[in-house]
Amino acid sequence: MQKIYVAGHRGMVGGAILRKLEARARTGEKIEIVTRTSSQLDLTDQTAVREFMQAERPDVVILAAAKVGGIHANNTYPADFIYENLMIECNVIHQAFAAGVQRLLQLGSSCIYPKGIPQPMREDALLTGTLEPTNEPYAIAKIAGIKLCESYNRQHGTDYRSVMPTNLYGPGDNFHPENSHVLPALIRRFHEAVQEGSDEVVMWGTGKPMREFLHVDDMAEASLFVLDLDKTSYTANTEPMLSHINVGSGTDVSIGDLGRMVAKVTGFEGRITNDTSKPDGTMRKLMDVSRLARMGWTARIGLEDGIAETYQWFLDNQGSFRG
Repeated sequence: MQKIYVAGHRGMVGGAILRKLEARARTGEKIEIVTRTSSQLDLTDQTAVREFMQAERPDVVILAAAKVGGIHANNTYPADFIYENLMIECNVIHQAFAAGVQRLLQLGSSCIYPKGIPQPMREDALLTGTLEPTNEPYAIAKIAGIKLCESYNRQHGTDYRSVMPTNLYGPGDNFHPENSHVLPALIRRFHEAVQEGSDEVVMWGTGKPMREFLHVDDMAEASLFVLDLDKTSYTANTEPMLSHINVGSGTDVSIGDLGRMVAKVTGFEGRITNDTSKPDGTMRKLMDVSRLARMGWTARIGLEDGIAETYQWFLDNQGSFRG
């Protein structure tokens, strides 16, 4: 029996990973899944994490817990983003090691890469330039998580891996009107415009930036795929000092086209205008996913189908949203 601790199982990505693991357990795979809510275990509390790890002694840790948000949230709460994410990573990774955990998977973010680098972004572009200012504190925390895993592997011979997802969306996303990422924010905005009979939806920025999106169920599959690779297969496609792997769809879309796609899915037929006083952020962020493709995994859920599924989930769960 293999005991797997999923940190952040109530988040969008952690929840998707949990569903995949539960499906495996139902088919007879001998796994025991361990979870804790944030009220049961504060991952920023070093003592609490130490006591939990020593008591549970998991075989595998999946670190999907993080404080996340869009441009507005990152600009408004930079101290919260860098502090909470650094504490979560340091506590979970170190205390996992102290409890004898040899296999760990950490989930990061594509924002780790410098602004203005050649597209698509390769893993070896890490730390080659200046970060995008709008999410620099969060990015620095995520880079620290990668380096923690690398450092424990180098010094202690552990097998700690990091996957860097592109922009994720899907069931369980955050649809808060101010603190959400672009795709769920657009879904809510267009939906409310339809409900209110509005003839206009205003989108932040110029609409020109290009973004890549990956359905969270694809991300969950990719995460477990990377985790399950034997060490020889993993290291064959990963330089010893470069232990993170990009995860994405390999294609991108302009924010303007994304808005038109969401309008179609939600049934909005009015006009779409742009508030150019709002920041665009990085003009293009496309991941080079060739390394993961060589390992044997590619995304399968198309963007329009994924948006339609996500919108249906939004409609089915509106009563649980806050804000």
